[in-house]
Amino acid sequence: MNHTFIEPDPDSSSSAQANAAYRKVAWRLLPLLGFCYILAYLDRINIGFAKLQMSADLGFSEAVYGLGAGIFFIGYFLFEVPSNVILHQVGARRWIARIMMTWGLVSLAMMWVTTAEMFYLLRFLLGIAEAGFFPGIILYLTYWFPAERRGRINALFMIAIALAGVIGGPLSGWILDHFNGHWGWAAWQWLFLLEGLPPIFMGLVILFWLDDRIADAQWLTPAEKALLAAPIAAEEARKLSPPLREVFTDGHVWWLSSIYFCLVMGLYGLGFWLPTLLRDSGTSDPLMIGLLSAIPYALAVPTMVLVGKAADRRGERRWALALPALAGALGLGLSVLSADNPWLALAALSLATMGIMSALPAFWSLPAALLSGTAAAAGIALINALGNLAGFLGPVAVGWLRDATQNSEAGMPLLILALVLGAILVLRIPARLVNDGRKAG
Repeated sequence: MNHTFIEPDPDSSSSAQANAAYRKVAWRLLPLLGFCYILAYLDRINIGFAKLQMSADLGFSEAVYGLGAGIFFIGYFLFEVPSNVILHQVGARRWIARIMMTWGLVSLAMMWVTTAEMFYLLRFLLGIAEAGFFPGIILYLTYWFPAERRGRINALFMIAIALAGVIGGPLSGWILDHFNGHWGWAAWQWLFLLEGLPPIFMGLVILFWLDDRIADAQWLTPAEKALLAAPIAAEEARKLSPPLREVFTDGHVWWLSSIYFCLVMGLYGLGFWLPTLLRDSGTSDPLMIGLLSAIPYALAVPTMVLVGKAADRRGERRWALALPALAGALGLGLSVLSADNPWLALAALSLATMGIMSALPAFWSLPAALLSGTAAAAGIALINALGNLAGFLGPVAVGWLRDATQNSEAGMPLLILALVLGAILVLRIPARLVNDGRKAG
């Protein structure tokens, strides 16, 4: 299939009226969606903090934990594309609300795990429940923002991942430190309870707050609706909307999936094992581990915004992804070399986090510009689903290597290699295909 990148309409996007309207939309949507994604990411990675006590209480080996942490992504993979297609058909408001309430219930049920089999089952069901949430929001944002604004919009939305680390680390560490034994429950059980209830409540908020499309937004004036809808309509008319079956055989979709696979390998390798890496470098107190784990994510927030703005300003998409990915690989490598010094290890892990987190929103500027309609829903979901298989393979591989070698750093070369390979793959894409026509390509 012959894809072309969509060039922006400078008349509409540069006007003061357009900027004011887009700011209004951003303030209406991004805080809510970002907070919901914080909850999603917390419920996905809190298993890393629960492991600090859960594995010992239940007798789970590193391999059992790695399989349980990763099996989430099998359910996620199987239901990702159907979920996103349903969202496109029934509307984001109802479907995102459904996703949030079901994943909250499953996450809450994790507090009653007693065996490895229950652990695997609930993690698998959590993947099914959450399938379609992230790609659904990426798709949903394309209904409101044209291509030339998506670099910074994706970055602003995906800051939620970094904020989840800033908030989730200290919160999870505080729960583990203060709630052990309350009502006869272990601290890790309280962790799942207290972080599983908010998504259920926010699902109800979504039902009353979110609008499916620009035309449905009562908080926009008719003039604002017309101003916002025009570039979206023009862009959609120029995009390809191939039959759904062709999306599954499109070479660009599979190439992008390979790149995203490499990025996710680094992201979840870091997210699932960061608490353990900090503990192994000499920090034993759960609350201190939580506080220290927030530092890399806090540093990633401004980095993500700056990289997103630079990519939009320069119209450059490839290097905005490749350089952060390489920085992530460098940081992971330095963390291995400084493993016996907690502060040097933390600095290296901060570099890794800043790099990996900045590469992610840069990546999502690529597929959103290529497809429209149901093909976009399926294509974005397929890329996310295939890429997130790394969330299964990464923790399983790292856990197996740690058990086999009895070395806490044994999995790092695998994660480093994945990030370097991702950078190479993105630079192999012709610049004319993915860079904006304003200054690059």
